[in-house]
Parts: sequence; structure tokens; C-alpha cells
Amino acid sequence: MVTIFDVEPRRLIEEAAAKLQEMGIEGPAWVGTVKSGPHNERLPQQKNFFYIRAASILRQAYSHGPIGVSRLRTHYGGRKKRGVRPDKMKRAGGALIRKTMQILEKSELLMKNKKKDKPGRVITAKGMKLMDAAAHAVSKKPQAQ
Repeated sequence: MVTIFDVEPRRLIEEAAAKLQEMGIEGPAWVGTVKSGPHNERLPQQKNFFYIRAASILRQAYSHGPIGVSRLRTHYGGRKKRGVRPDKMKRAGGALIRKTMQILEKSELLMKNKKKDKPGRVITAKGMKLMDAAAHAVSKKPQAQ
């Protein structure tokens, strides 16, 4: 059985994003009109940015267990360029991450962790099945060079 740990993450996320798009999951209407964080200078350039981010969040939940918005904000953050002053690390915006996680919860791919000692969201069996199917599809495709 091929899992997400056996394939290249970038290819896995692209395949999972395509599967999420086929499922008919809709993102918020404002996704294409806002930056994903203060460290970015422009809006996301990809047409399927929401699906790529949703697939990436699913992969993070699969590989790192209960995960919350705060940890994901740090993960998706980056350097803020400040001219002649030194760059600063800025966390990504939380609204996009939060709304994406809520949409994935409605689709029953994520759920809130029941354990009180580890808050956050965990991937469901349906989400694991989707990610493993994407990993299997990626492993069957020849690698482009």
C-alpha cells in the first residue's frame, strides 16, 4: 500500500487538489481577491490556489497529527521584505486557513480532535482514503523531468 510518505509532496498535493476539485468542494468567494499573508506582495497566481492549499492542509493533518490554525499560519508564513531593513518572519493569514479547515470539516475530510490534551483538527478515515488514493495515483504516473 502506497502512503503519502512514499511519494514526492509536490506531486501528491497537485493530485489531491485535482481530486478535491472533482469532489465539487467550493472555496470562499473572496479567495482570489486577497493575499494569503502579509509577507506576500501579490495575490496567488494559480487558478486552483484554494484546492492546492486545501490539499496541503490535508497532508499536514495526515503527517503531523492534531494541527491547528496557529501552527499552519507559521508553516505557510514567510519573509516580509522591508527594503533596506532586515527581513522579518511573518505568519500567514489565518482566515483562509480557518475557512479551508471548516470547509474540509463539512466535507468530512477533517474533524476536531476529541482529546482535550491535544486540541486541533485531525484527518478522518475518508480524508486518509483520499490522500492514499492520490499517493497511489502519483506512484503509478511516470516522473516528468
